[in-house]
Order: sequence, then C-alpha cells, then structure tokens
Amino acid sequence: MNLRHGWAAGGLVLSCLCWAGNALVARAVADSIPPMALAFWRWSLALAILLPFVGRTLWRQRAVVRAAGWRLWLVAGLGIASYNSLLYHAAHSTSAINITLLNTCLPLATFLGAGLLLGEWPARRAWFGMAVAAGGLLLLIGRGELATFLALDFYRGDLIMLLAVAAWALYSLLMRLWGARLGLAPLPLLGVMILFGLALMLPFYLAELVRVGGFAPTPATLGAIGYTALFASLLAYLTWNHGLKVLGAARASLFSYLMPLFAALLAWLLLDERLAFYHWLGGALIFAGLLLATRPAPSVQRSGE
Repeated sequence: MNLRHGWAAGGLVLSCLCWAGNALVARAVADSIPPMALAFWRWSLALAILLPFVGRTLWRQRAVVRAAGWRLWLVAGLGIASYNSLLYHAAHSTSAINITLLNTCLPLATFLGAGLLLGEWPARRAWFGMAVAAGGLLLLIGRGELATFLALDFYRGDLIMLLAVAAWALYSLLMRLWGARLGLAPLPLLGVMILFGLALMLPFYLAELVRVGGFAPTPATLGAIGYTALFASLLAYLTWNHGLKVLGAARASLFSYLMPLFAALLAWLLLDERLAFYHWLGGALIFAGLLLATRPAPSVQRSGE
C-alpha cells in the first residue's frame, strides 16, 4: 500500500472511530434528546463551526453551486439528512445488536453498486477480504455464541435501519461518481451539503418538536451535540469523503466493519466494560479482511479495460 492509499485508509479508520463514539453518545442520550433534534442540532452546530471558513468561498462560487444543482441536493439528502436521522430513529425501535447486524449489509450493497453504477467490480481478493471481515464482525455481534443469533427478534426499526444502510451506500457511490463534477473543494462541499441537508431536515424536526417537544440543555445533551458536530460530522465526513476518492466506494465501505470493534474498545476504556476473547479474535479477522480487500490495484477492475 503506497503512502497515498495509506493516508486514505488511515482517514477511514479515523472516521469509523469517530462514528463508534457517535453510537455510544447517541445511545447514552437516547432518552434525553429526540432523534430528529439530535440530528438537526448536530448539523446546525457543525455548519456554524464551518461557515467562517467556507462562507466567502461559497458566495464566490455560488454559480458552481447552482450548476451542481440537484446532484448536491441528492447527496445532501442521502448522506446528511437521511442516514443519521434514520439511524437515530432505528435506535428507538430496535436493539443495538440488530442495528449492527443489518449494518453488515453495507459493504455488500456498495460492492454491487460499485460494479453496476461505476463499472468498478472488486476483484476476488476483495470479495474474500469482505467475507473474512464480515466473519469477524459476526463473531463480535454474536459474542462468540450461535445462540445469540437464534434468539434474535426483529422489529419495525430493522426496516428503518435497512433504509439507512441503503441511503449511505448510495451516498458513498454518488460521491465517488460525482465528487470531481461538483466542482468544490472538500470543505466548501461539506458546508453546502450540510446547508442543504438542514433545509431538508427542518420540516421533520419541526414536526417532531410539535409532537414530542424538545430537550433540556444539560451538560450531557450539549456535550453530545458538541461531540457529534465536531467529530462525527466534520472530521469523520471529511476523512470519509477523501477515502472514497482515493480507495473507491467498495473498499471504503469495508471500513464500516471497524465501528463495532471500536465501540467495544471505547466501552472498555471509558465504561470499564470487559473485553472477551471473541473481541480480540473478531477484531483480528476484521483487520485481516481489510488488509486483503484494500490493497491497491489490481483489486478494482474497471469495465471496458
């Protein structure tokens, strides 16, 4: 793996670490902040932080933004407005293990989409790497016991989580396909995506506000919004989008398998939860699968070549 690929892979690892923290934070405040409120104020704070750095650039490039038109609205709707909002809603109506299990569908959906939409069919080594990493993730989810899967119940939130997975897979594919065509540098691009995503979220947030009310601004709720805005929004999205550009959507999607592993490590460090043998074995399989699947060419074969 050359230096450019190494930096991109490191950025994807950092994204997943930030999002693992996001999962723990969201779970901790699930009873304190309604799902649309957390999503809306997370992105509102992220935009407030970003605007001083990109506002003038976006104003000067408003013609570029208009030219990107519906493409910007679509990626903002999928990656900003839909995925996190659906994930937070799913967390209120299904179990954490079901959410993690359904998230294993993401790399498969992205692998198939990369071939069908982009003409980037991953090589056999990448498919094998995905299988190895998925095996490690299933070991983590099941806590090393088959009985865990046999005892699973499925809920309405599972369908919501599948929609979230589909939204994120399509977002990753479209960012890979359109990234250069959108004509904006990474920071201004993220800024305008957040702006459009907030506009799409606003009606749903207001409806939730009328229906269930808001939340109390306590140190815990404000801290949750601060963490998700800085790390799970700005930092994670910038490093993820860069990884998509360098490694492609299919290989980048495999890094999502790191999130449950990082969540377990963070719970061990911050909550004093015990790490068992299946955590170590599952983690080793995930990293082995990633190393197999993310090696540079010839792991991706473009159609027509």
